[in-house]
Amino acid sequence: MAISPFEERYKTEMNGILDDRHKMERWMDVEIALAKAHAKLGTIPKDAVKQIQEGKKKVRFERIIEIESQIHHDLMAMVKALSEQCGDAGRYVHLGATSYDIEDTATALIFMEAVDLLDKHLDELAKVLKALALTHKNAVCMGRSHGQHAVPTTYGLKFALYYQDLLRNRERLAEARKRIAVGKMSGAVGTMATFGEHAFEIQSLVMKELGIQPAKVTNQVVQRDRHAEVLFVLALIAAGLEKIAKEIRNLQRTEIMEISEPFSAKQVGSSTMPQKRNPHKSERICSIARLIRANVITALENIALEHERDLTNSANERAIFGESFIGVDYMLLQINGILSDLRFYPENIKRNLDLTHGLIMSERLMIALTEKGVGRQEAHEKVRTLAQKAFNEKKELKDLIKSENLFSDAELGKLFDYGTYTGQAAKDVYHSLF
Repeated sequence: MAISPFEERYKTEMNGILDDRHKMERWMDVEIALAKAHAKLGTIPKDAVKQIQEGKKKVRFERIIEIESQIHHDLMAMVKALSEQCGDAGRYVHLGATSYDIEDTATALIFMEAVDLLDKHLDELAKVLKALALTHKNAVCMGRSHGQHAVPTTYGLKFALYYQDLLRNRERLAEARKRIAVGKMSGAVGTMATFGEHAFEIQSLVMKELGIQPAKVTNQVVQRDRHAEVLFVLALIAAGLEKIAKEIRNLQRTEIMEISEPFSAKQVGSSTMPQKRNPHKSERICSIARLIRANVITALENIALEHERDLTNSANERAIFGESFIGVDYMLLQINGILSDLRFYPENIKRNLDLTHGLIMSERLMIALTEKGVGRQEAHEKVRTLAQKAFNEKKELKDLIKSENLFSDAELGKLFDYGTYTGQAAKDVYHSLF
């Protein structure tokens, strides 16, 4: 039985990138790159590389676990398991390296794969948001501030806003990818002593083989600000997805019910209340976002390791890296599914626009009064007074201002037409998408 929900319940394609088997594969890839560098410089026989490459194909994950149970060191367990399969070339596996030369370099490769998968799913979501923004660019709805009805807006503008949020996060993710794509072959405490006069060449050759850059300087580990930056960007992405999910949750409230998550024919909302249509997918997104944010704190604390390194980052990184990447990937897949089949209720959207008897057009009315020669402050006070009366007496604001004989019926009809008071919303949508 899985302990973490990310092992089964929230499992995605990302699990294959972050799991221990793939990590061991990447560790061995770094070992092979190191052997190639040594062979090129003549510090080990050239045919040793092929033996190590062939040895990797024969290594069983179960054997690594078996050795680790005896020696209590996972990296060294991999080295021993690989060496067993390399014949005489086994003596050259891990030559000159310390554990985190292999681990941190492999982590960069894994992070790059994980980022690329996330970006693929972000791109898919961007297309969905763009389509929604275009489809609903003129769909007038109630704009709200402080939870109160404000003035009309459009659903297109909402989705355009989310689209731009997503683009910024894609840019941040690309920048973080650049800074995480580094490795090291600097040995214990970072002095490169074990690699001798060929140290910089070995490091350069290894990183070139793996397609990443050598870190400019390290101690025994690649510095953890790089990893913290990636997790912070993941938290920003999670917060952006939560932003969308929270809006869906609020707009799905029974009293509002303008949009909702898709709800299948056999879906159950509650074990005791058969009528319930809970926005549980959106709520789950908001819940996981809290975990992703919390992991950033741990990643930040990992930056200040003692002296040239300690091991206080190691145990928690086994949790926070996987949780954060898998969690965000799951959130992306969920929100994509929700938005691709989002339900709209036009009659409720119209009902909510009409709910306050025209009060949402108070701002427009105030501006119209100034155009009639009324001072701005006087106009504000007049409309405020009439709005209070309309609210208290449940009367239409349009009828109350009509009795003032300041506007013709045609002018009032235009002033209280919600669809003509969305400003540049439609143009904003186009500007944000193209």
